[in-house]
Amino acid sequence: MHKKLLLICLFLAPNLFTAQTIYKTIQSSKIGEERHLKIQLPRNYEENKNKSYPILIVLDGDYLFEPVAGNVDFYSYWEDIPEMIVVGINQSNTRESDAFYDNERFLPSKTGAKFFEFIGMELMTYLDANYRTAPFRVIMGHDYTANFINYYLLKENPLFQGYINLSPDLAPEMANRVVTALTNSESKIWYYLATADEDIPALKEDIISFDIQLKNINNENIKYNFDNFAQASHYTLAGNAIPKAIEQIFEVYRPISLLDYNRTLLQTSVSSYGFLVEKYDNIKTLFHIDKQIRLNDFLAVYNAIERTEKWEEMHDLSKLAEKHYPKTMLSTYFEARYDEETGNPKRAMRSYQKAYGQEAIAFLTIDFMLDKAEKIKQDFGY
Repeated sequence: MHKKLLLICLFLAPNLFTAQTIYKTIQSSKIGEERHLKIQLPRNYEENKNKSYPILIVLDGDYLFEPVAGNVDFYSYWEDIPEMIVVGINQSNTRESDAFYDNERFLPSKTGAKFFEFIGMELMTYLDANYRTAPFRVIMGHDYTANFINYYLLKENPLFQGYINLSPDLAPEMANRVVTALTNSESKIWYYLATADEDIPALKEDIISFDIQLKNINNENIKYNFDNFAQASHYTLAGNAIPKAIEQIFEVYRPISLLDYNRTLLQTSVSSYGFLVEKYDNIKTLFHIDKQIRLNDFLAVYNAIERTEKWEEMHDLSKLAEKHYPKTMLSTYFEARYDEETGNPKRAMRSYQKAYGQEAIAFLTIDFMLDKAEKIKQDFGY
């Protein structure tokens, strides 16, 4: 296990060192003792005073925090996921007592009940008070602690929206309880489950059965993903599952992919412009991030409109580009293409000429735009 996690940490080391990792000790009145935290703040956290961030809570933080923090920093650097505050809770000497449940109701009891309240009533309050947190929260655990994270899902208003279960050691009735909670959920929940070929046999058997139940849930609010990793053990599966889980939970945040382009945007029944607007509306609604639309996403939608010849959408795209890239040629170019294809060549020529004095962007330069205007002038004799 440690060798696998060390390799991950070494691979991600250049990115890890540029993020801010803080070590905190907080006193818990619920538990009656101190607890040690590792907190990774996003890059440029101090400079972005008006920005808030989702939270990812990592149980078993003594060995899971570093690979999780490294993956978050790496993927957020490339804008595949949003920047996040990652919080690891060290449990090297307390994990069994922290995740304790009774043998009658199979619910947190004694030390387990205290730890449950510590996270919900003390830790989250502490984080919200001391850091710029957004109300999107994810929690992760491994085997015994993976079972524990599901107790939050059983509450009427779950504290977390995302649950990453790495080879959970499920308590009796837990599978049925989770299925019921997810079936009845009226809020969006992201649920990830993983096992491996060489996982502990008893755990794997229960997890496979659990997966079958989860796949039968019919609730559009639930986003469920499952992985069974080949050639991985109960411990090394973490190295495979962590990036997969993070990618899948934050799938809507990533740039428009080639798969999105071919399978969605090129379909004549789909509005490419509508897809783009909905994508960024979802990012704002789910993660409370008012994100500038990526230039490459604009260009993907532009190319799809060219291919599908939905020229009215090009007009809408021009208005959106004016909002996000106001000093550049992007909006001007989209509007000119709309005019060209809808029978207004003179107006298109003038739009191309209007690019003089605007900032170049992507493939758009002043020479390119003036050449387009000159070609229309020659073709129509203006």
